[in-house]
Amino acid sequence: MEPVALVAPVTALEFAGDALLAGTGPEVVAFRLSGGGTAARRNVLREATVLGLRADRGPGATAGRVAAFGGRWLAVLAVRAGGARLAVCGGGEARELRARVWEARWVLGGRLALALGCGAVALYEWRGGGCWLRRASCDGAGALRCAVLAGTGWTRLALAAGTAMGTVVVWRVAAAQVPQQRLCGHCGAVLALCYSAPRGLLASASEDRSVRLWAVGDLGGGDGDGDGSCLLVCYGHGARVAAVVLRGQCPVSAGEDGACLEWDCGGGVRRDRRGHRGALRALALRPAGGCLATGGDDGGVRLWRPRRPAPAPVAALRAPLRPRSVLLAGPRRVLVLGEAGGLAAYEAAAGRWAVVLPSAAGGPRAVLAAAPLPGGEDTLCALGGGDGRLLLFALSCPGDTTELRLFEGAVRGLGWAPRPGLPPGASSLLASGPDGEMLWLDVTHRPGRAPRVQVMGRYLLPLCKQRWHTCAAFLPQGGLLLCGDRRGSLLLFSCCRSSGQAVESTSVANGSTDPVVEGATNPVYEDNSSEPELSCFSHREALPLETPVSVLFGLHEKTGVTSVTCHGGYIYSTGRDGVYRQLRVQDQKLEVLRKHRPCKGLQWIEELRFTADGDLLVLGFHADNFVVWSSRMGENLHCIPCGGGHRSWSYCSSPEAEIVAFIKCGDVLLYQHGVEPREQQVLLPSLHGREITCVRRLGAVEVPGRAAINVFVTGSEDTTACVLVLSECSQAAVPLARLSDHVSSVRVLVPASLVGPGEEGFDDEGLSTLLFSAGGRAQFECYRLLCAADPTSEGAVGCQVIHVASHRLDEHWERKKNRHKLVKMDPETRYMSLSVVPRTSTKQMPTPWKFLAAACSDGSVRVFGLLEAARKLVLVAESFHHQRCVLKVEAFLHTQAGGERRHLLCSAATDGGIAFWDITSPIADAVDALNEAEGEVKPLALGAPLLTVMAHSCGVNSLHIYETPEGRYLVASGSDDGSIHVCLLEVTLDGDNPMAGTCLHVLERVAQPCAHAAHVTGIRVLRPDLLLSASVDQRLTLWQRGPGGLEELSTTFFHVPDLAEMDCWEVVEAGGERWLYCVLCGQGLEVLRGTIPPEPPPSEPPQ
Repeated sequence: MEPVALVAPVTALEFAGDALLAGTGPEVVAFRLSGGGTAARRNVLREATVLGLRADRGPGATAGRVAAFGGRWLAVLAVRAGGARLAVCGGGEARELRARVWEARWVLGGRLALALGCGAVALYEWRGGGCWLRRASCDGAGALRCAVLAGTGWTRLALAAGTAMGTVVVWRVAAAQVPQQRLCGHCGAVLALCYSAPRGLLASASEDRSVRLWAVGDLGGGDGDGDGSCLLVCYGHGARVAAVVLRGQCPVSAGEDGACLEWDCGGGVRRDRRGHRGALRALALRPAGGCLATGGDDGGVRLWRPRRPAPAPVAALRAPLRPRSVLLAGPRRVLVLGEAGGLAAYEAAAGRWAVVLPSAAGGPRAVLAAAPLPGGEDTLCALGGGDGRLLLFALSCPGDTTELRLFEGAVRGLGWAPRPGLPPGASSLLASGPDGEMLWLDVTHRPGRAPRVQVMGRYLLPLCKQRWHTCAAFLPQGGLLLCGDRRGSLLLFSCCRSSGQAVESTSVANGSTDPVVEGATNPVYEDNSSEPELSCFSHREALPLETPVSVLFGLHEKTGVTSVTCHGGYIYSTGRDGVYRQLRVQDQKLEVLRKHRPCKGLQWIEELRFTADGDLLVLGFHADNFVVWSSRMGENLHCIPCGGGHRSWSYCSSPEAEIVAFIKCGDVLLYQHGVEPREQQVLLPSLHGREITCVRRLGAVEVPGRAAINVFVTGSEDTTACVLVLSECSQAAVPLARLSDHVSSVRVLVPASLVGPGEEGFDDEGLSTLLFSAGGRAQFECYRLLCAADPTSEGAVGCQVIHVASHRLDEHWERKKNRHKLVKMDPETRYMSLSVVPRTSTKQMPTPWKFLAAACSDGSVRVFGLLEAARKLVLVAESFHHQRCVLKVEAFLHTQAGGERRHLLCSAATDGGIAFWDITSPIADAVDALNEAEGEVKPLALGAPLLTVMAHSCGVNSLHIYETPEGRYLVASGSDDGSIHVCLLEVTLDGDNPMAGTCLHVLERVAQPCAHAAHVTGIRVLRPDLLLSASVDQRLTLWQRGPGGLEELSTTFFHVPDLAEMDCWEVVEAGGERWLYCVLCGQGLEVLRGTIPPEPPPSEPPQ
């Protein structure tokens, strides 16, 4: 089999001209720095991992020549056309050397000086067939963990090596028997070194989470003038420090905590760069330009451009009144509402304040809202008072004011909501008062005159303690208004109905009396009256009081909804619970699709901003800091210590600057940051920050002009699952959606069906399938995935996720009656395996319920039922037969010749035993119980297994069942001891009665005791005579099953350490050739393919 794509941790980085090279597994990937994107990819070290890349930068060096090394392997690459081509020099292949290579350095004559694992330094001629020219042994080193070489020739060569004991030992090769210096200070193994010859500085990074800077002098010339003193000790990483470089006199380090820290001359952190999803392993500094590149366990590569240090951009404005709330009216104007009700405006261009309204205008409990007018030079303001009055005016002409009496009590909620179809200068205003009444007003700006107001509707909010709206949006579907309230609920109103009658009333503007226009459907207020004010409250009975057509009560908990946004045909709501939700409207009903938690520690989300380049900016609060979080980059773009979200604040983004105004210490503070190019550029997207524990192929999506694109889903120890495709151009993983509902590791993923073009579940709009995920903390999640072609996206496929249901055993236990009499379930229970019970619905017994079995670490086998329409996932049956951790389950369906069905289940545990169950009756009983019960049902008993086969001497890590053409079943399993077991089963019934019992007979058993050198974690039966197995020993083996046992046909080495799972599928090419594809996951992800051997001719019957 041959590799197709590989996603592995990035272990080496190096700049070579206008290209950045990254070592990922045995491959080297080249990125163009000028044009961007992946330029080339090549496997250079066969079976070893690239641990170092060193470009030839010496005088007279050949441009684009790079040495790649890892383990005992060495290769020399030629980087051509700015990284567009990678060629292996010196014979065209990598060479295996006599010892591990810790470091390589280019010296005079284009040769390589190598630091070897045995504590030796050698001069190597890589051209031709390769030969060793000189060698010197450095005594007294101990166990090396890293090394760095200095000098340009053999006589001037020096070696600095970090040891496992925490010391840095320096030798001169000319006198290698005696170390020149021993640098002591680290409390753990030294993992990385970097030497700067012009300054005579050596930086070291260690397991003790520190970075140290040493004065060692010129190691490559003379005796050096450094005394080996420690100049700087830097502590700031939260885990081991894996890489270090020197930028001038200051070190830059990358750690396993995912942080890239730039230090100042005093040992403090000057710049903290974060964005990767896992530990960092590689770090490189571009000699010209100062760009940094980072790579790590998440398989991502990021480029960091230098950012000039700027002074603190927060300035106190010295407001003329004591501020109650602050509001930005564009990038150059700040509005401040005083505690007494006055209004003042600050013009940033002039740098001075102007009083807009006197202190008594709004009263002590006033609220303020503002909407920009066309052109952006003026602002339409609304000021609601504590006595129920509403003032409407343009900020440029506060004297032309429309004053209305809306309510008997205070105006509690006030906000503008953009509505499609309004003419320029008109906006919709929503105001809520006491008793949960909300008014919809359309306000039209008229230059030189008071604004014109038309009452469009009245709405009633649900009964609760804090009964006012906090945000609103008119949906683009038309006729619907969505509101969020202070109780955390989302409310959907119909706004297409009108009162159908004229209402006579009067209004006041500038002290003149205005009659209402006759014949209007809704009250319209003109400015020809001399009444002291207009009372809308007296005419509220003229409009009907609408109630919500759909309510999601307390969706964002009791802290309130902060914003609602429409984008891409979906609705997004945010709240102070630290999450945002994606929703849609179907048949005038709100439906929650999924819940997102952008990052850890973000307790309060205020708003979402969708950018033109496809990024999603999350505005919220992390502790007492206001942050702008980039979902694409995974980092904070801005972090402002404003004191917390309970204070009044306002944010504005313009092409010139990012501006935040907030109240602190009784004054208004203004933060301004000029718009700059993004410091961070993602060259290779991140996948998972920790080990990938499971992988499944969901199916294929047809994209016009391309071959069918396979869609995969992966789960990881980092508590997330990721839906992804593999890019045709870069062969890199392109994430489509991330599922972050789990609180612990995701250990197993299973789709309800594997579908593709031409199969059930695939239509013209794409692929649709149910996905179940489970893992630690006994947590179970179910999603509906909708994948369709999207030529505009990077992966050419788009994915929509709908969260269907979830289940946790601890919550299930809390709902039990008399639970104090029961033994509480273990909260550390893990789901080890899942299997969907096939075809539980028949014409004779149709049921919308789907069932699936789970293997649990507490020794139980559990069966769950899912009702997708009601979003209900319940536990229906369980058994503790195994009395030990159950590792694998597999459900299969047996159909008799007469059409009689039997649902069978196979479970395997840590003792090597495989049990077979008939779950037909429990499922039928569960369907009856679920149809009768409205809530939870008492779990049924699965009974005793039909048969138990002791297949292995220890735990079963892989299991697969294959139905033969004769109606029998091949059960293949792999174990911790590296063995493979295959048995052939036959299913029969006790008599012709449909209610008869099921019998299982073992017809044949085949065992291969030492099939692999480590755990067998993946196995598949391809045909009755073919098996495929994969192991932690990184071997993929194809076996032929025959009468005498298993015979090895071929073995392929793959590059994914710590293999966790394997999935396989077949593809028939246009010419009829059949290909077998395999995807493997562990410390990375790899896809391989190979041809399937032809089926053997049928054996002739005996004469």
